[in-house]
Amino acid sequence: MRALKTTMAAVLATVAATASATDITVSAAASLTNAFKEIGAAYEKDHAGDKVHFNFAASDPLVQQIGKGAPVDVFASADQEAMDKAESLKLLAPGSRRNFVANSLVLIAPANSKLALRGIADLQQVAVTRVTMGNPASVPVGRYARQALEQAKLWAAVEPKAIFGSSVRQSLDYVARGEVDAGFVYATDALVQKDKVQVIATVPTATPVSYPIAAIAAGPQPAAGRKFVDYVLAPAAQAILARHGFGRP
Repeated sequence: MRALKTTMAAVLATVAATASATDITVSAAASLTNAFKEIGAAYEKDHAGDKVHFNFAASDPLVQQIGKGAPVDVFASADQEAMDKAESLKLLAPGSRRNFVANSLVLIAPANSKLALRGIADLQQVAVTRVTMGNPASVPVGRYARQALEQAKLWAAVEPKAIFGSSVRQSLDYVARGEVDAGFVYATDALVQKDKVQVIATVPTATPVSYPIAAIAAGPQPAAGRKFVDYVLAPAAQAILARHGFGRP
């Protein structure tokens, strides 16, 4: 009888643990891929039974997915404009929006490039024929790049050479594979492929490169979504982000 009670207690404990386990879905900017995968693993370790599922892409398409009903609990954007769109669509849980990290825009070239590039003005050279950046219409890094080029009065010269990527990671891959002469990515992305790309210069941006995060109001796990947002803002996750090259917001 004692053995039966022990077995039943173990079964009930397993059922209770399973019942309390939560699946959290996070849609995040592509530039957060490596850092957020590490944060997700740390979160799961600290919250036994919970699972964090990620959907990484450019910020604007993620907003569109959420707006169409995708079951997402948390959204992390690479710029304020995409998060503003989500807020205007009333997708965010009230009071959950926070800036959690910062980044910088850099100009990169293939590691073995022989071009004499020192800054964005050199993109005007005849030898430079292909320059990649995210599509400004849908990718935050593309918006930052276009604004920087416009501010330097270089957009008219560079636009005809532009190869638009669907995300910052696609542009990074173009440069790493030597398919373009140069490209605009975030400093953190350049670190991911530091053996295949070289940083030419840090590019001043008209607005700071700051990343907001928020819980989604209609998410399947609203309480867990807020809990994950709080976790990202806490010291342990901030330390992970710092190790991946991100700055304080």
